[in-house]
Amino acid sequence: MSEIVNLNKARKARAKSRDKRQADENAVKFGRSKGAKARDKAEADRLRSRHDGHKRDE
Repeated sequence: MSEIVNLNKARKARAKSRDKRQADENAVKFGRSKGAKARDKAEADRLRSRHDGHKRDE
């Protein structure tokens, strides 16, 4: 005989594994370390400051 399967538990387990896979993909795609975020912010601030320094006075 075959094993009895609770369909609700099977459906929830499948959804949970799908959500976990999506979360892992997002972590790879969007996840950055604190140092990388700080480095990018510092670079943006440096570029903004340099751009503002080249503005003409009105």
